[in-house]
Amino acid sequence: MELKIPNHIGIIMDGNGRWAKKRNLPRTLGHREGAKTLRKILTYASQRGVKYLTVYAFSTENWKRAKEEVDALMFLFKTYIKSERKNLMKNNVRFLVSGRTEGVSDSLLEAIRDLEETTKENTGIVLNIAFNYGGRAEIIDAVNKIINQGKKEITEDTFKEYLYNNIPDPELIIRTSGEFRISNFLLWQVAYSEFYITDLFWPEFDEKAFDDAINSYNKRDRRFGGAK
Repeated sequence: MELKIPNHIGIIMDGNGRWAKKRNLPRTLGHREGAKTLRKILTYASQRGVKYLTVYAFSTENWKRAKEEVDALMFLFKTYIKSERKNLMKNNVRFLVSGRTEGVSDSLLEAIRDLEETTKENTGIVLNIAFNYGGRAEIIDAVNKIINQGKKEITEDTFKEYLYNNIPDPELIIRTSGEFRISNFLLWQVAYSEFYITDLFWPEFDEKAFDDAINSYNKRDRRFGGAK
């Protein structure tokens, strides 16, 4: 039987720091390895027929981390944007970022917007990076947009239009490093998502692990509150 491939997969890329610590390496090196894993998994997800891939790169809570690590993450993201431009264009990838702009440097925001504009006509897989992102913050920001527009009544469908990026809800959420938490990720969108947890740290996650998640998803009975 042919496997069902989720249209949209979300990944909580957890365990970069612990992967590095286990090897007596700096946490920043773990994040660099995590960026390499993202490149690999994005390519494979596209080959498997996934249309949208949303990855959790930096949360609104991550500002609480040591300044050295936060600065390294900001630098790494900016480096990723510059280094991956040619690869994203070559592979027809559309690049999006979901999150708040507060606290993010003007130069990084400019790089983000430039890459979003450059790839906006691409028709392949959509890479949506949740950066400076929080699920609660996204809902609050959407509500404030609605208030500012003076709307008195909305539906679930119209509410989605006010989220950071109006893309389909994910059918599957993958979390690495064995943690059983949503961690404020896509709180509105995951209402009926299936979850797959692996003990692998994100830098260890590979094509086989991705296929394991797809295989697990295919064993789920998705009823959306109904009964068969």
